[in-house]
Amino acid sequence: MKLFGTDGVRGEAGSFLSASVAMKVAMAAGIYLKSSAVTNRILVGKDTRRSGYMIENAIVSGLTAVGYDVIEVGPMPTPAIAYITENMRCDAGIMISASHNSYEDNGIKFFNGRGDKFSSGIEQEIENIYFDDALLNKSQVTGKAIGKAKRIDDVIGRYIVQLKNSFPVHMTLQGIRIVLDTANGAAYKVGPTVLEELGAEVIVLHDKPNGFNINEDCGALHTKDLCNCVVKYRADLGIGLDGDADRLVVVDEKGEVVDGDQLLGALGVHLHEQNKLKGEGIVATVMSNQGLEDYMQEHELKLYRSDVGDKHVLEIMKKQDINFGGEQSGHIIINDYAKTGDGLVAALQVLALLIDKKKAASELLRPFPLYPQKLVNLHVKTKKPLSEIASLDEKLHALEDEGIRHLIRYSGTENKLRVLLECKEREIMNEKMDEIVDFFTTALNE
Repeated sequence: MKLFGTDGVRGEAGSFLSASVAMKVAMAAGIYLKSSAVTNRILVGKDTRRSGYMIENAIVSGLTAVGYDVIEVGPMPTPAIAYITENMRCDAGIMISASHNSYEDNGIKFFNGRGDKFSSGIEQEIENIYFDDALLNKSQVTGKAIGKAKRIDDVIGRYIVQLKNSFPVHMTLQGIRIVLDTANGAAYKVGPTVLEELGAEVIVLHDKPNGFNINEDCGALHTKDLCNCVVKYRADLGIGLDGDADRLVVVDEKGEVVDGDQLLGALGVHLHEQNKLKGEGIVATVMSNQGLEDYMQEHELKLYRSDVGDKHVLEIMKKQDINFGGEQSGHIIINDYAKTGDGLVAALQVLALLIDKKKAASELLRPFPLYPQKLVNLHVKTKKPLSEIASLDEKLHALEDEGIRHLIRYSGTENKLRVLLECKEREIMNEKMDEIVDFFTTALNE
C-alpha cells in the first residue's frame, strides 16, 4: 500500500501528510464507512503536536464533506479514543498521532465502532477509494446533507473511570511513590490524575507540551530523566509513556529499565496465577526474546508470535481467544480493559502485581534471563524487496546453522531496515551482526 503503513497513515506533517492528503484520507474513510453507518458519527482525537490542528481541521472537512458528523475531543491517548469510540456509539474513531516519532511527523489511525483498529483489508479498500477521484467527487454532498462538527471537552472523565475499573477494587496506591514521564504527550493530564485518584504520590516529568517537545529526550524512548528521578526521589516505580500513551516502559526502584519481554512474562504469569489469563498462553511478536518463550513453557503456557504491530498481536489474540499480549517495545494489550496497547492500563497491572506480591519491582519484573539480542536500524535509500537481494538466503541459512535467530524487515513508517539477531553467545552474535550490517549496507545503498 502507498498510504498505510504498519500503524495507519504516517509521515512528515506538511509534506507527505499534508492538509490535502489528510482531507482525502478522511473522505475516503467516510465513503467506505457510509455503507454500514449506524449513528453517522465519527470521533476524532489527537496528541499534542502543533500539526494536529492542521490535520484535525482537514479531517473534519473531509468527513463533513461526505455527510458525516464529527465529535472532536482534543488531546487524548490513543487507547482512550478506541474506548470512547465504542462508549459513545460512534461508527468509527480517528486518532491523529505519530506515536513515538518526533514532532515533525504525524499520523492518522482508525478504529471501528467496537474500538478495534482497521484491518489491512479495510485499509486497502480505503486506499483504493483515496485514488478514485471520480468516486471522491461524486460522493460529496450538498445542502442539509453536509455533516456538522462539535467539540466535547469532558470525555476525559469516561476514560479515567475505565482506567480505574481496570485496577483491582480492593487495592489502593496509598503509600506508593511513582515517577511518571508523560513525554509531553497526550496523557499529560489523564496520567497524573488517575494515579493520584488511586492514592499514589506522583512526581510528574515532561507534562508541559508546547506542540514541538513531544517525545523530545523524554518518555518511553528516552528514559534518562525517568531513571535518574526514580533514584533521586526514592520512588517505588518509574512509568514512561510515549506521545500517544499506547506504550509503556517501566523503571524499577533502582533506576533500571525493565525489558519489555520480561515485563510481558511477569504480567502473563501473574494473570495466570489469578485465573485471569484466557487461552492458556500469551501473544508476543516475532521480535520477542526466546527467553520469554522458554519462561512460558516452564509455566505450561504457550507463546504465540505475530507480525510486528499491536494490531497484529490483537488479531492472534482474537483468533486464539487470548486476553493478554504485547510487544517487546512496550505495547501491552489486556483486552478485558482495552482494545489496543494502553500504557496506563498496563502500568496499573504492574502496580497491582507489586502490591499483591509485596516485593520490589527489581525482584519481580525480571523473572527469567534473556538471550543476548541485538537490533540495528539501517537507513536505506530505497526499500528493495528482500527477495531480490542476491546471496541473502545463503547469509540467513549460515546464521541459522550457527543457532542464531534472525528477523529482518523494513520499517512500515521510515526508510529503515531493521535487523534483529539473537543468540546464546553474545560474542558470536556481535560478530555476525557486523557481517550482516556490512552486507546490507552494500546491497541497499549502491
